[in-house]
Amino acid sequence: MTDRARIVASPGRDVAGSIQVPGDKSISHRALILGALAEGETVIRGFLPGEDCVATLKALRQLGVAIDDSDPECIRVRGAGLTGLQAPAEVLDLGNSGTGMRLLAGVLAGQAFESELTGDESLRSRPMERVAAPLGRMGARIISSGGYPPLHIQGGALKPLFYESPVASAQVKSAVLLAGLYADGTTRVEEPGVTRDHTERMLQTFGADVMCGDRAAEVRGPARLTATEIGVPGDFSSAAFALAAGCLSSKGPVEITGVGINPTRTGLLEILKLMGADIAITDVATLGSEPIATLTVNPAALKGTEIPPELVPLAIDELPLVFALAACAGGETRVTGAKELRHKESDRIAIMAMGLSSLGIEVDEWPDGLSVKGGRLRGGTVNSAGDHRVAMAFSIAAMCARDTIEILDTANVATSFPGYVPLMQSIGLQLAEG
Repeated sequence: MTDRARIVASPGRDVAGSIQVPGDKSISHRALILGALAEGETVIRGFLPGEDCVATLKALRQLGVAIDDSDPECIRVRGAGLTGLQAPAEVLDLGNSGTGMRLLAGVLAGQAFESELTGDESLRSRPMERVAAPLGRMGARIISSGGYPPLHIQGGALKPLFYESPVASAQVKSAVLLAGLYADGTTRVEEPGVTRDHTERMLQTFGADVMCGDRAAEVRGPARLTATEIGVPGDFSSAAFALAAGCLSSKGPVEITGVGINPTRTGLLEILKLMGADIAITDVATLGSEPIATLTVNPAALKGTEIPPELVPLAIDELPLVFALAACAGGETRVTGAKELRHKESDRIAIMAMGLSSLGIEVDEWPDGLSVKGGRLRGGTVNSAGDHRVAMAFSIAAMCARDTIEILDTANVATSFPGYVPLMQSIGLQLAEG
């Protein structure tokens, strides 16, 4: 696929069926990285073979980690130990993966060699000073291009840090905690809001001394990690699109099995309930350190609502989809406190506002959010700006449109949801790739 890739989404609400979405991207990244730092062989089942996670895998190989991915259902990582990584011969290219870059920056800050991290055009436009600043305070020397990639990292002996993060960001928190594995003492991160806690959960699974609360986490170093087996649940952020399709369906129900329901990730469920969605959670179980369940959604008449600020960080990746659903709902939906959306793969506030407006929806754009008044979308062409979640959000909105919506620049859908189009076709969405 190239930057000319597109998805053509036609109206149609005859959606129903049962599916299983690919493995969780956030957990797949972390399983690879912690497996690389552990002693022994870590086995990862359910790994997401999306382009973002594959970029992290390739970078770890460049750092001397032996990874057997010949069986995509069972990735084997021969850990190098905390201090066993090797200086890379070339620049580490993370593609479109902000998670991979920020988490690896935390690891490389503690190494006794130099390294450089870069990525594609989109990633090189994403802010990295939020990671470089605390890592610099711990003792690493990080040179960026005005706060943006590429990042040149001179690692070394690190000291523990008490860090009050100015932003609620799981990636910043994780980078500091990973660097804290190398420091002699307790490294603590406090945040202004709740963020996903996959790193803390997985560090405990690998044997690290970790303490965590709603808005704080700490790790004691120097640590020693022990290899283990990791099961990766279905990605809630991917399941979100099937959930949304089920809400808008005229048929239903839509069932998604084996989905991760970590409470730091599932703010969308609360938002959908506020909008009038009919969702049942059953078959609740535990996969490793993560809760999983089956989600079943029945058709419902969605209504606009004001999204509580406390739910915004718990649904940050799903907000483009919330905007798309708001366009199909009755009344007005308001989202504030979401300034972080301007620093994702695209400026998701601006891109969603532009696209919805072009499709005939009334939108008010603010620095930290949007107001969307529900209506009948007309057909047309929108540019996703290479943002996978924006592209998929518009493909869902097309269910309720008067005519076909052509979504441009969709190649990056494969970074997080390989096989998105055929899987959603299987439950009735009228999608085609062009």
